[in-house]
Amino acid sequence: MRREHFTLDVDNVEWVETDGNPSKPSVSIVFTGPASMLRERLTGTDGDLLAANETDVALRLQGPLGEETDGVVSVTNRITGEFILELNEDATDVLTFISAARGYGETADDDGRYEVEITLEDDDEPFVTYNKRTFLVYDDEGSLLRQHSLIPSGVEL
Repeated sequence: MRREHFTLDVDNVEWVETDGNPSKPSVSIVFTGPASMLRERLTGTDGDLLAANETDVALRLQGPLGEETDGVVSVTNRITGEFILELNEDATDVLTFISAARGYGETADDDGRYEVEITLEDDDEPFVTYNKRTFLVYDDEGSLLRQHSLIPSGVEL
């Protein structure tokens, strides 16, 4: 699947910069490629759709962290390690999203700090919706940046 087949939109992150009331951040990813390809990537070895705890979300920076740095957002199959999807995004925007998820998690008693919806282009309903608690950030050399990542307390990597 090509990165160009995906578009990403975020909601509920504005409150971070305005000190507003925290609300659960969400990311909507729309896939414009062949539906069968997305279904195949989101299906586990048992034939069922992958659950939230069977996926990981990460940002891999493409250069030193700074104003103009881009990154690759990925969703991977935690069991096999295979990429489900990847798309290019501005790293600063992604880090703002992670900050919102962290802030929301500090105020809410919820099963997730943020929500991910993956939708096929012509569908009104999401293909999958995941409530997630972890969002890992890696530098351009592949080292984990713990201070920028969203890692729940008590989790060791």
